[in-house]
Amino acid sequence: MRILLRSKIHRATVTGCNPDYSSSITLPRDLLEAADIAEFEQVHVLDVDNGERLVTYAIAGDDSGLVYINGAAARKVNVGDKIIILAYEVGWEAQQPKIVKVDDSNRICGDVRC
Repeated sequence: MRILLRSKIHRATVTGCNPDYSSSITLPRDLLEAADIAEFEQVHVLDVDNGERLVTYAIAGDDSGLVYINGAAARKVNVGDKIIILAYEVGWEAQQPKIVKVDDSNRICGDVRC
């Protein structure tokens, strides 16, 4: 068995950090659905701006483009940072992962330049 990348949300912008929340990353429901990430599923968050990497779980927010880092992880990421959210699966054969690209407002886009 291998741990394989299943989906990725590429270069989302952090819109808020809440260290007083119990933990997690809050993502718009439309991004979770597009990337096939279940609520409460473990995800890896990579901060493009400062190199931090963390593991947490996803929770659904509204579809307004807000991306919040919650709990202790909020101390590792800053508002405005670009992040990559990764979800994995265990299996034998790699499949093409779902890649969801977003613009600076965290709206799904298909353009390579976003």
